[in-house]
Amino acid sequence: MFALTVISHTFADTAKNSDFLEGAVKAGMSFYWDPLTSCGLIEKNGHRVSFHAGDDFVLQDYKTIINEKAPVLENGKLVSSSLFFNSVENFFKTEDNENPYRIGAILIDPGHGGKDPGTSAVQKIGGKSVKLVEKDINLNVGLKLRDYLKKAYPDKQILMTRSKDVYLSLNQRTEIANGVKLKDNEAILFISVHVNSNFNESASGYEVWYLSPGYRRQVLNAKSAGEEKSLLPILNSMMEEEYTTESILIAKFVLDGITAQVGSQTNSRGIKAEEWYVCKNSNMPSVLIELGFVSNKKEAALLHDEKYLQKISFGIYNGLQAFVTHFERSRGFTGK
Repeated sequence: MFALTVISHTFADTAKNSDFLEGAVKAGMSFYWDPLTSCGLIEKNGHRVSFHAGDDFVLQDYKTIINEKAPVLENGKLVSSSLFFNSVENFFKTEDNENPYRIGAILIDPGHGGKDPGTSAVQKIGGKSVKLVEKDINLNVGLKLRDYLKKAYPDKQILMTRSKDVYLSLNQRTEIANGVKLKDNEAILFISVHVNSNFNESASGYEVWYLSPGYRRQVLNAKSAGEEKSLLPILNSMMEEEYTTESILIAKFVLDGITAQVGSQTNSRGIKAEEWYVCKNSNMPSVLIELGFVSNKKEAALLHDEKYLQKISFGIYNGLQAFVTHFERSRGFTGK
């Protein structure tokens, strides 16, 4: 997606270490930290520096690898050298004359379809026996989400892996995702929609999954690394850390968006990690949303209710809109 440049710096090892978070706050930087992946993001003036604690490389604005020591964890506290901190501050002062980064496409993947119905259940709703089928609920929500996004973002590609009741293999879905054409300054988001079921009929709630940090994809090829092919495994790991962190942020925004819409009608089961096929084979930030449990009588009634599905679709939309705003503001130089 983005061309990478590798720059080597040579610094002395005697620089004093200090509390990184305290220094970042004083310097007016925005800092995001994920303890699961030990991955951090620092933002200011439309620029971003990302790192994995303890690595010998950091990534600037998704395109430049800087060969310098990232902050490290010491006794549960993140610390960095004064040289690293000064380097970050100087980078944040630079102006970027290139096209700002933006979300160029959002791909919605309604799970299952055609001969693959997904999970299903028969529940008494309004005195009648109703069969709820996952593939139908997924498509219903996917279409609503698509319409919200198309209206909000006429300048972006709002795509679906399927817009009707057809079967697609998991491999076909990821091929569609990885085949979307983007400009050099554009990114794509992959949103997979599903419904849950459990032998325990009391299980309920919605949840958002992202790719487990224990799994690593091949997201860069030798061409992307340019002449630094020997660094390809390290560069690939760093870009994968970026995708994982972005996916976590998407998951958080989406979960918050759903919660704001459905309120106390059902419960949030939180953000979780897993190695779903459609996520781990998509070379982009991706999440999988479980809307609720058809095996739960109360929740099945909600998933059968068009007004509720509209609410949860709008919640997902609000979460994605919040992420897009965050992403594009942090990539484009603001001049502030």
